[in-house]
Amino acid sequence: MDQTFDNFEDVSPLVKALEEKHAEEVLALDLRQNTAIADFFVLATANSTTHLQTLQDAVEEVFERQSISYRREGDESTKWRVVDGGDVVVHIFSRGGRDFYRLERIWGDVPSKRFDSFSQDPS
Repeated sequence: MDQTFDNFEDVSPLVKALEEKHAEEVLALDLRQNTAIADFFVLATANSTTHLQTLQDAVEEVFERQSISYRREGDESTKWRVVDGGDVVVHIFSRGGRDFYRLERIWGDVPSKRFDSFSQDPS
């Protein structure tokens, strides 16, 4: 089954999985008009090495449920994990890794959407 990513809503299952595991600073970048690398990047920050793994596992579960083949890199890294689903690539960083790699600055001119559901008032 091929999943098509046409807008920010299409990455929402990934965002939801990350948010349910308390990822911080979740951001989606729409790269479709800028590169053939991927249609979307999803960036998230973890607060510990254990949290990095928890977020990676959550992303992989979403890809598996959607029958999307993926590759992963950085399994031993304490700064950056990548789960590459082809059209969408999820980057999970430690705080130091996010500050070091600064992907949102590199891709600062592309459309983006920030997801901050845990910081919003529930009322």
